[in-house]
Amino acid sequence: MNAKFFGKTTAIAAAAAMMMSMAACSGGSMDDSSNSAGAASGNTITLGSITTNSGTAAAYGEAELKGFKLAISEINAKGGLNGKKIKLESMDDKGDATEASNAFNKLAGDNSVLAVLGPTISSTTAAVAPLADQSKLPAIAPAATSDSIATGGYLFRTCFKDSYQGEIAAKFAAETLKVKKVAVLYGTGDPYSSGVGKAFAAAAKKAGLDVVDEENSSSADDTEYSSQLQKIQASGAEFLYAPYYYSVAGPYIIPQARALGYKGYVMGPDGYDGLKLTGDKSQYDKVLYTTHYSPDDTSNSKVQDFIKSYKKANNNQEPNTFTALAYDSVYMFKQAYEKAGKNATREQVRNAISGMSFSGVTGKFTLDKKGSPNKSVIVLELKDGKPTYRTTIQPSTK
Repeated sequence: MNAKFFGKTTAIAAAAAMMMSMAACSGGSMDDSSNSAGAASGNTITLGSITTNSGTAAAYGEAELKGFKLAISEINAKGGLNGKKIKLESMDDKGDATEASNAFNKLAGDNSVLAVLGPTISSTTAAVAPLADQSKLPAIAPAATSDSIATGGYLFRTCFKDSYQGEIAAKFAAETLKVKKVAVLYGTGDPYSSGVGKAFAAAAKKAGLDVVDEENSSSADDTEYSSQLQKIQASGAEFLYAPYYYSVAGPYIIPQARALGYKGYVMGPDGYDGLKLTGDKSQYDKVLYTTHYSPDDTSNSKVQDFIKSYKKANNNQEPNTFTALAYDSVYMFKQAYEKAGKNATREQVRNAISGMSFSGVTGKFTLDKKGSPNKSVIVLELKDGKPTYRTTIQPSTK
């Protein structure tokens, strides 16, 4: 989702942060014998949060913070957790990996903090992941989608990871659209675009689809794609998967494909959110994309309850995807804490999060051994230029 906004190209940040970390387990139970740091004693449970509340990604962090606060206020209004009220200690990382690391270390040093919500974007989350393992402080990142983030030790995520969207798109193409011939176009110089594109191609072949053409561009922000699209049109593809950002797919890839006579489906990942349109809106017919949340989702009864609660608490404003993911993150902690017990330690909370099955506003899921959810995905389709709810794709049973 648009947590990639600054986080897709984060391998360097992740590698640097890993230099500071201790090795972490993947899945399973962590040893709780060391000490009782972070035990939930007294009448208050303290949660830390690290979000991007200033800088160019501030809107995302502010939306998450509202989601955290709404969920906490709901829980506290119903008596808290085992009679204990939740207190939130929020910190702004300014979208900077160093700021995020400093904030996390500060929270980790406070023994009253039982878990952390965040960070917001993938680059800051990649920096925090090894610190969570090192300090044994569990963290739940609502919207950090990058595959490169080391999860499954003490860091978990509420959102699906980037490559998962490619797999879901192949499932949708085969099972719902029932197309036979598919093509893929992605930017080799962008980890998000190439990662999702390659995942789609592999999953499409596994699903028995005929991948008739696989094209690429040198980057994910080019403006001219006609040469690649001519080959795709000539291949007879009925479905084109083009994992680029809203600012490229909308004004360039889709219009250029239509101008060349391509009339099939075009699908993308959550990077299509806010798709920039140009010219006749009809050229965006049969354009679809995957995302985490839709206010029009009637398949999930929790969605409308969430919207009603949010609007009541926020002057009738509409919540967005970040708010929904953040809201679910708090309820993931609630479920883990209730399983771990009244005076749970950080390690016990971590063990309760690991492998959990959860049902929330952004879908039903089970965390895999790497701490990422195998979850339902929303598909939106453009109608008269506006994204509308198409369906919810349930994860494959494993």
